[in-house]
Amino acid sequence: MKRTKLILRIVFILASIGSLTFVPWILVKAWIVPLPHTVQDQVNEAIDYGFDGMVVYVDKAGQSPTLYTAGWHDREEKIPARPDALFKIASIGKLYVAVAIAKLANGNRLSLDKTLADYFPELVGKIEYAERITLRLMVQHRSGIPNFIDNPAYWENRPNFNKEALELAIEMPASFEPGDDYEYSNTNYLLLCQIIDKVVGYNHNQFIKEEILIPLGLNNTFASLSEVNIDDVMSGYYVGEEQDFKMEEQGMLATAADVGTFLRALNDGSLFDEGEQEIYSSIYVYEHTGLIVGYQSIAKYHKDIDAVVIQFNNTTNFDGYDWNLAEIIYNRIVKIVSD
Repeated sequence: MKRTKLILRIVFILASIGSLTFVPWILVKAWIVPLPHTVQDQVNEAIDYGFDGMVVYVDKAGQSPTLYTAGWHDREEKIPARPDALFKIASIGKLYVAVAIAKLANGNRLSLDKTLADYFPELVGKIEYAERITLRLMVQHRSGIPNFIDNPAYWENRPNFNKEALELAIEMPASFEPGDDYEYSNTNYLLLCQIIDKVVGYNHNQFIKEEILIPLGLNNTFASLSEVNIDDVMSGYYVGEEQDFKMEEQGMLATAADVGTFLRALNDGSLFDEGEQEIYSSIYVYEHTGLIVGYQSIAKYHKDIDAVVIQFNNTTNFDGYDWNLAEIIYNRIVKIVSD
């Protein structure tokens, strides 16, 4: 979000001083063109700006939840975007992990004030300040543990969310001393998942299924590609490449409706047992975005209009252009929903 605001600010500063050569005018156009009358019209426009496919879910109080689609589920096979498509939700999955941590903390099965060293003494001397990094700081991205994707070696092979990824983080110096700053780091959640495994005695994905997915009836949320029919997974594309990235294992998958149901329950508190929401509110946020190769997602609850809006699109690049365009489209959809 901060990067989006910065880029847009730069655009308008450049425009104001007359230096217009490198202004991304398509972003300006997408932002200033008249708002269409319907969400479906806006989703259709998104495809005109270059996204291969899009799925949007809207759950506004007093209205039945609605799904909107445009573009391709699979552009090579010419399969239209499906409202029930499984999508790789990337970092939105951190919300589920944070809920699991809150539930375990409420049940005194782990302590937010214990350190990384308490749970993994073998990491002392490998991860800087392991004796001072608490679980609370890890959930909040205030640990200083470097993000493994910032290691150039990550992009040579893109290892899964596993030991290989952790080794990439271990090779890097701490970003700052624990609690001194904020830096979003996937390594925090890689380690938190391993801590859940250790505390409950089995895989964290099974714990999330038992404590979150089953109670909410989320039958279309999965931990990995191994659990799904690959034809149900929306294809994912990177600008300038022909490859379809849907075969890459990249973590949790879910339909837009399942993510929307989860987010509604997260925000209205129905997901939590007594005492859990207070803990959760003290450690993490109530909305999230996701970005991995081929997949962008936005999941937010808008309190002023009592609406959950989920947006999936399956076209990415990492220069910020498609991400900023996706946010512009999302904000326009919210304005339409608000009317």
